[in-house]
Amino acid sequence: MTDQELERRLRQALDAAAPDDLSGVLSRCVPRTEAVVPFRPRRRSHARALIAACLTLVLVGGTGGVFYQRANAVASVVSLDVNPSIELKVNQKEKVLSCIPLNQEAEAVLSGMGGGADLKGAKLEVAVNAVVGALVSSGYLDSLSSAIMISVEDQDQDRAARLRQELTGTVDSVLQSQSSGAAVLSQTVDASADLDQQAREYHISTGKANLVNQVIAQNDSLSFDALAKLTVEELSDLIKLGAPAIPIGMEEAARIAREAAGGLDADSASVEVDPELDEEVPHYEVELSQPGRDEQEYLVDAFTGELLSGGPTVLSSDPAEHEQNASGGGSIAGIGPDQARDAALTHAGISEGQVSGLQVQQDWDDGRLEYEVEFRSGGMEYEYTIDGSTGQILEYDQEQDD
Repeated sequence: MTDQELERRLRQALDAAAPDDLSGVLSRCVPRTEAVVPFRPRRRSHARALIAACLTLVLVGGTGGVFYQRANAVASVVSLDVNPSIELKVNQKEKVLSCIPLNQEAEAVLSGMGGGADLKGAKLEVAVNAVVGALVSSGYLDSLSSAIMISVEDQDQDRAARLRQELTGTVDSVLQSQSSGAAVLSQTVDASADLDQQAREYHISTGKANLVNQVIAQNDSLSFDALAKLTVEELSDLIKLGAPAIPIGMEEAARIAREAAGGLDADSASVEVDPELDEEVPHYEVELSQPGRDEQEYLVDAFTGELLSGGPTVLSSDPAEHEQNASGGGSIAGIGPDQARDAALTHAGISEGQVSGLQVQQDWDDGRLEYEVEFRSGGMEYEYTIDGSTGQILEYDQEQDD
């Protein structure tokens, strides 16, 4: 079969399978009538839109109100007490909401910080650093036996314990950096309406009120009012001592020492008082100093006000009075400060004209009066401890003067 024959047969087969019937198909088509539905955009109800908007505002406003309330809600109350009492209120994020001075001493300490207003919004640790630094600068924590009390009041006991531990470390670091040897005491306080009432009535912190109550628990005959006027250091020592009575207080001890000094000029003299209520003989150490005169120390019985050491007019510049003190009038003990000085110089083999920086100070060690004598001579530095009753040299040290 030739190619032409093959093409012819294929064409015939295709024509039979799909006949050309266009006119027949068109004759069978009937036109269709369709219904057209116009599209109209749906109108939203203005009332519904307004309601939805209001609900959104309420939701957003309510959420914002919750955040605002949480940010300004007091979660913890931290108080720092020496004699100045300062209270810090903080939120859950440990941001300071307020810093409040609770007495006149505290107002003076915070005077450089806007009375505490400058610390609002600061982190608690930063605020505590600032307050402790101000206390040191004001002279409240420069004594080795001084103490600061940190109190944390919080309904969350775990958080209270954590803050207490962290703040104790913070305060201790600040005191070390300031070369202060003051002790750091701390406690957690259970909030109560009675404790808050006592704190408000006596213008102290709840932490100090709690400490006063610990003293009264040992001796319920003691007055809350009188105890509230004492420093944290005095209250802490009273607790160790068993709270036998109310001590005379630092102001009264200073007055007794001033009176004993006789010729002391009150306008130019400085007075430092250090409570030592936990010693064998509870007493106050009072140091009096005045330009041009040697510093003198007095020991005053903490409960009776009796002068334990330091005699009348020991700060007088009259040489005759100095001689009188040295012969026995300058101390209740056997020798006076001039005799202690002479004993040290004699032992060193040096005359008074050969020394510089001569200092004689009284000290009370386990109920015994001692004199600390220091001076420099010939490139050497000398330190002596002399028994105040016998004049015996108890200790001495000699080293290169650097």
